[in-house]
Parts: sequence; C-alpha cells; structure tokens
Amino acid sequence: MANSVIQQRRSAIRTDTLQRQLTGWQRPEWLALVLPMLITGVILIPIGLLALEIFTPTVELWERMWNTFLPRVLWNTVRLVVGVGIGTFLIGTMFAWLVTAFEFPGRRWFDHMLLLPLAIPGFIIGFIYVAAFEFAGPVQTAFRDTFGLGRGEYWFPDITAPGGLIFVLTLVLYPYVYILARAAFREQAASTFEAAQVMGYSRMQSFFKLVLPMARPQIAAGTILAMMEAMTDYGTVSFFGYPTLSERVVVIWNTEYDLSKAAELSMLMVFVALGMIILERSLRGRAKYYQQGGRGRRPRRTVLSGWKKWGATFACVALLVTAFFFPATQLVAWAAAEIQNPTVGLWQETFTEYTVNSVVLSGSAAVIATILALLIAYGVRATSSHGSRFIPRTLSRLVTLGYAMPGAVIAAGVLVFVNPLDGPVTDFAANNLGWASPAYVLTGTITALVYAYIVRFMSVGFNSVESSMDKVTPNMEGAARTMGAGSWRVLTRIHMPLVGTGMAAGAILIFVDVMKELPATLLLRPFGMDTLALWTYFLSSEAWWEAASIPALTIVIVGLIPVFILMRVGDNEVDA
Repeated sequence: MANSVIQQRRSAIRTDTLQRQLTGWQRPEWLALVLPMLITGVILIPIGLLALEIFTPTVELWERMWNTFLPRVLWNTVRLVVGVGIGTFLIGTMFAWLVTAFEFPGRRWFDHMLLLPLAIPGFIIGFIYVAAFEFAGPVQTAFRDTFGLGRGEYWFPDITAPGGLIFVLTLVLYPYVYILARAAFREQAASTFEAAQVMGYSRMQSFFKLVLPMARPQIAAGTILAMMEAMTDYGTVSFFGYPTLSERVVVIWNTEYDLSKAAELSMLMVFVALGMIILERSLRGRAKYYQQGGRGRRPRRTVLSGWKKWGATFACVALLVTAFFFPATQLVAWAAAEIQNPTVGLWQETFTEYTVNSVVLSGSAAVIATILALLIAYGVRATSSHGSRFIPRTLSRLVTLGYAMPGAVIAAGVLVFVNPLDGPVTDFAANNLGWASPAYVLTGTITALVYAYIVRFMSVGFNSVESSMDKVTPNMEGAARTMGAGSWRVLTRIHMPLVGTGMAAGAILIFVDVMKELPATLLLRPFGMDTLALWTYFLSSEAWWEAASIPALTIVIVGLIPVFILMRVGDNEVDA
C-alpha cells in the first residue's frame, strides 16, 4: 500500500514536471520576467521624468538662463571634461603600457599600487592641494622664506585656476583608464608582437601600430568613464569656484529652491551624458578586435637598463607620491594635530554621529540595491535561457543608465517624482497609519535619499552579480527544475549560495560609492542629518583643514577596501 502511494506521488511529480517543460509561458518564468521589469521601471522613473522635460520646455526660463550663466557654464563643463579626458588618457595608457611591457625595479609593486588614488575622492584631494599650495599655504610660505620674496615679487602656479582643477581630477580619475588599458595590454598574445617583429617593427612602433588600436575599445571606455565622472563632480568644482552644469543644479536648488529650473537644467545634463555614451560607442569603432591565443603566453617584457630603468621607477614613484602618498600623509598629519586639540571631545561626538549616519545610509543602499540587482540578474538569466533575448538585453542596458548620470541629476529626478506623491501618501499615512508628524513621508527623508542612491549605483551591484551568475552552470538549474523546483526555489537554493561572492563585492562597492556621494546627499538629506562626506565638504569650505582631515581620512580608509580587492584580483593573474 505504501509503495503504491509513493509510486502515485512520483508519477504526479513527473507529470507536473512534464507540464512545466511543455508549457511555453510558465508562471514562475512569468514572475521572473515581470518582477525585474517592475524594478527596472521604478529605477528609471527619475531619469525618464527628466527626459520628458524636453517635450515641455519653458522657453522664458531657457532664455533667462542663456542670458545669465548658461554659456559660461557650458564652456566650463566642456573644458573640464576634455582636459580630464586628455590627462587620464595619457597617464592611464602610458603607465599601463609601462608596467605591462617593461621590466624595471619595483614594477610588480607599481602594477598594483597605481590603483591607490581610486580611494581618494576628488573633493578631498582638491582641498588638500589648495591648502598646501595656496598663497598662505606651507609650500609658498617656505618658498618665500627661502628666497626672501614678498607678495607680487615672484610667480607661482595658481592651484585654483582651471588647470589646477583639471590636474587634481586627473590624479584621482586616471585609474579608470589604467585598469582597462592594463587589462587590454595583458590580453595581447605574444604571437602579436612576434608578428610585429617579423614585419620589422620596434617595440614602440608595435605599440602605436598594433597594441594601441587593438586596445582602443577598453581605453575609450575608461576615458569616457573618467570624463563622465568629471562632468558629474560637484564637490571639487564647487570648492575651486568653477561653475559647471552639475554644480549649477545643486546651487539652484539650494539657493533658489526652484525645482522646475533645476529639473530642466538636469534634463540638459541627461542628454549630455547620453551623448558621451554614444561617443564612447563611436570611439570603439565598428571593427571588432580578437585576440588569437589570448589565453596563451604573454609577451615577454623588455628589461630596461641604465637610466631608463631608474627613469621608469622614478616616474611611477612621482605619480604615486603626487596622487596618493602626499595627500594621505597630509591627512594623517592634520588628523594627529586635531586629535591633540583641547576640544577633542567635540569632534569625537560629531564624528560618531556622522559616522553612524554614513554607515546607515551606505549599508541600507548597499543591501537593498544588491538584492534588487540579484532579482534583475536572475530575471535576465531566466528569460535568456528561454529564447527571449531582447528583453534581458534591454533590461541589462537600462539598469546601468543611473551610473552615467550625475548625482545632482538623479536627485532632481527623485524630487520631481516624489513631490506630487507626498501629499496623498502623507494623508494616507496620517489617516490610516497614525502618522502624526507634520513633515512629508517622502521628501526630505531617508527613503527618498536611499532611493536616489539605488538609482545612481544600481549598475555597480548589477554588474557584479551578473558576472558571478554567468559562471553558474545551467545544468544545476536544469536539475533543480527537473525535480519540480520553481523560480524562487532555484534562486534561493542554487543561485544565491553560488553568487555570494559577487553579491558581497557589489555591496562593498556600492557602500563605498555612497559613502563618498556628495550632491545627491546634499539635495535630499533629511534636515539636520549630515554624513562624513558632507562634514568634510563643509569644514574644508571654511578652510578648517585639520578638522576636515578626520572625516576625510575615514572616507579614504573605507575607499581602500575595493582597491585592495582589485589588487587581489591582479595578484591572481600570473605571468606565463
């Protein structure tokens, strides 16, 4: 009797499984498709609302902006973006080629340590260089004392000039190009250089005629990414008194409280960002570059000798000192002086409060964005495996748009979205949930701020989770479905344990990015709630360098976490 019941249950399971396999549109797969689409739609709402502003422009407003500040701001933005693009391209490509193609003292260390400037946000290194090289700073003071000069009796580069701003942003953004260029150069097979030698090319001729053109897609991607980061920067340009589109959006909202004006200017930035994405695609070109034997032996490095090897070492040391060790040492010195200050108890109390705020915001955004990224990545994988490639391809591209937009633009889009909802939502909360606060439920709350973070940095978590999920063999998922497991069970029992590393990496990256985020936090934070980034920005704006060093140093230490992860990844790449 028992055997008969067991056989009936097994037969029912096989029948149910067969029905699942024969059904073209299954309920679990429908859920796997609809849920990612809903999440993606919610993420894109702020950007979409700003894009719709192009169909209802306020002519008088644009005329007024054009007659006052817009031409200057546009020119400043273009000059900054182009300057940073040229600087990061030259430095990132040159040093990537140096550590990849040549052998010199310290090369293996420099190969990883050149990533360190990624840990320092632009507004932090900006105020350090201004404090050090301004007229009253220690560098010019020592220069005047040494040569007995007074004001107006000598020339010294103005660090606050546009060239100084481009220099500072180039120092912190060149690793974007360096990482991708180094990876591209490493993929070059040794046979490529052997063929070049047969053709009579020297090492440098091979670089310009073969290596550089083949690495063009990666270098273009890194350069455009650095340019977009420069365009979206607020803290550094504001500190240098250099108005750009991103800076104007924040100023308009903070000073004029004119949401429509900020939204329409943000709309302009949306199309500028999209234009830069299209530029990156065009720079890649239509040609596709394939590495023949790219998994085989790598090119043999040329061993430098004489002054060349020491020149290469000196160049790497000079770049590292300028971009990382000098700013980090200055922060440590200021922090040590501030800790010895008699009012040490004041900054300790403030430091604890702002650190808790930063951790809560960063942690909340990291956890929520990673979970949503997992659901989207799983939906992309599920629909791809059933032959529907247009939908997953579209989702994977749309979800990355937020990272291409400035924080100020995302904040303006969130305000445009939540403002009309605040009245009805607040009334509903008051009437049905006992909400007694006179404040709104959405505007000026952590909810809106975390939502902006998710829209801005979802791409980071999605890319990390998707790359890990692609490594999960389909056989495991197929075996689970054969046993009758649905989408939710496959996700929680198969995929989540296997993509845990990718989820953790994505969460860490989002946490660090949110910790450094400035414009979105400045526009959307609840009243009286400041973070380490805002604390650093406010103190440095008042030239309180030593007080600003403690939160700045904390941000740098946290920023070193993903850099060390990248170094570990680099350590796993063994030369043949």
